[in-house]
Amino acid sequence: MRQIVLDTETTGLEPSQGHRIIEIGCVELVNRRLTGRHYHQYLQPDREIDEGAIEVHGINNEFLEDKPRFADVADDFMEFVRGAELVIHNAPFDVGFLNHELNLLPQGPGPLKNHCTVLDTLALARKKHPGQKNSLDALCKRYEVNNAHRELHGALLDAEILAEVYLMMTGGQASLLLAAQGDGESGKRNGGLRRLDSQRPALRVIGVTAEEQAAHVDRIEAIDKSSGGQCLYCQPDVAGD
Repeated sequence: MRQIVLDTETTGLEPSQGHRIIEIGCVELVNRRLTGRHYHQYLQPDREIDEGAIEVHGINNEFLEDKPRFADVADDFMEFVRGAELVIHNAPFDVGFLNHELNLLPQGPGPLKNHCTVLDTLALARKKHPGQKNSLDALCKRYEVNNAHRELHGALLDAEILAEVYLMMTGGQASLLLAAQGDGESGKRNGGLRRLDSQRPALRVIGVTAEEQAAHVDRIEAIDKSSGGQCLYCQPDVAGD
């Protein structure tokens, strides 16, 4: 199973008001394990970024002046996500913006639903933890995922954190450490994610002493006596297992 954990940063809250995507961050999971492949891109939005948005992610127009436009990277982005399940926190927001960008292309590939399925981790968290806070920060605290390095929102950083939260929330954590990422913009390269060594040492086995064995027998006999001979551990088919 191939999944892409995805996050975006934008110029504002509503694509219907002309707001655009300014950062896309994705990390790849295959069979619930990080592969080391990721996609990360800053984008020139051709419009001013709302002050409120800058306070959230810290990205300004000056930083984006020399960055490509979505149309320039659309093919690479779609190649990276096509056929995968997208794992997104508050998916309607990111999917809405991505579909808006795709719709602006002269000969676009159509909406994301034609190419990917989507899993909304916010909806999943609300189902698992009704009546509780289910922001990404709240889930990090609940599942003891370290996000101390997250002072501002960033698409790639948030995607990495969400990957760990998602794995914890759905019943198992892949062996991983989320290392510091650079601001590189090339999409499909290894690095930035470090896996823990899977060759763990064998568990230490500590044997039972004669004194402990005798105390155990005494305890079982006492339980059998107090239960009128009904202790299961004293039954031949159990004791012999």
